[in-house]
Amino acid sequence: MTSSVRHVTIDCADAYRLAVFWAEVLGGSLGEDDNPGDPEALVKTPGVSLLFIQVPEGKTIKNRLHLDLQPQDRTRDEEVERLLTLGATMFGDHRREDGTGWATLADIEGNEFCVERSAAERAG
Repeated sequence: MTSSVRHVTIDCADAYRLAVFWAEVLGGSLGEDDNPGDPEALVKTPGVSLLFIQVPEGKTIKNRLHLDLQPQDRTRDEEVERLLTLGATMFGDHRREDGTGWATLADIEGNEFCVERSAAERAG
């Protein structure tokens, strides 16, 4: 018998606020019982869900695990701009002149994640 991943759990300072950000990024929804000030919040997506757990410690080093996002209905660069508008910050720009590469962003609490090219861009 094997196991499956139920949630990817992320420690954070404000579970609800970070869950709202990621729900917007992923087009997901928060759990029905998630409210501001709750010590945990769940973002449901068609793929794996993200569970945010409030902890007293702040982020101090580079993530040991991060998410790689692939835009579904826009280009990589359009998605980067959308995420910056939502409050993400550019952490490292690895996009190349030939259109390859990725962008590393940080969410509103400083957790790094990458934005890759869309499937259409990879096929082109």
